[in-house]
Amino acid sequence: MDLFDHPDNPVPEGGVSAMVETVDRVRLRTARWMPTQGPLRGTVTLLQGRAEFIEKYFETIVDLRARGFAVVAFDWRGQGGSDRLLRNRRRGHVDDFADFVVDLETVLQRISLAKLPGPHTALAHSTGCLVLLLAARRLRTQIDRAVLAAPLLGLGEVGLPQRFVCPLAATLSAIGFGAAFVPGQAGKVHMPFENNPLTSDPLRFQRSETVMAACDRLEIGAPTVDWLAAACRAMRQVFDPRFGATMPLPVQIVAAGQDRIVSTRAAEAFARQTRSARYLEIPGARHELMMEDDLYRDQFLAAFDAFVDDSALDDGARTRGRAVG
Repeated sequence: MDLFDHPDNPVPEGGVSAMVETVDRVRLRTARWMPTQGPLRGTVTLLQGRAEFIEKYFETIVDLRARGFAVVAFDWRGQGGSDRLLRNRRRGHVDDFADFVVDLETVLQRISLAKLPGPHTALAHSTGCLVLLLAARRLRTQIDRAVLAAPLLGLGEVGLPQRFVCPLAATLSAIGFGAAFVPGQAGKVHMPFENNPLTSDPLRFQRSETVMAACDRLEIGAPTVDWLAAACRAMRQVFDPRFGATMPLPVQIVAAGQDRIVSTRAAEAFARQTRSARYLEIPGARHELMMEDDLYRDQFLAAFDAFVDDSALDDGARTRGRAVG
């Protein structure tokens, strides 16, 4: 599936799109770009959030290329232009977040590491952050550092407290309702701008809505019960006290002060127990930091720049990486 070009959201020039297949035979849509300016500073692999797609990140891809980075983007299984997992294409589904780890490892091995130069940086948002953390121990020799934007480490304002939501999701999954939408969601996709939890920027909000309306094959609705149960298991795994103490990957966590989708306090707590993590919170920002108003988005990009340029990063992180193929 090629990238979707829209006058309000044009495809950045020079991209190469390709489908890659995982070991469990799921086809993933990928795209890559070389930088528009030199000197070449390495490669950034983008890990999007739940229900997102490559096209939503075109503006960020342009910004990263202008900074001298090659960029790799891809759609997780079950969303965007990658293979859907259920007959109803609008159900945001996965059985286990280990499947998303397979997606990430496939893209890194087939695209990022095989075809683009190091050092290698992961830039992840929300669900993508949780997947990256699950894979962090294995990826330390492949990814040099990671920036986590509004990470999914705890649930936000979802009605019931997380201590009730997670056991309920596990129970519903166990008794055969795993492929059903999360109760109360009914496949919701679109929302009005007023009081939306994603961004305070009306133009960027409308751009995403316009792209989905013009190319509805990219969109999915609410998560399934299995997706939620899997997310709960993954969050519990990364909050094991041994996890943070031994995680080797240097990460910069950037949380949104007005996040209603995920828990900012959970992100802060994770940073406190993880020796390789730094924490920054942007007051007033909503969940989608890379699609926020410039007041907040510029702060996020400044944090990204400071972290990837940090002289404290080891020399190996500055030199690892394969030649362009």
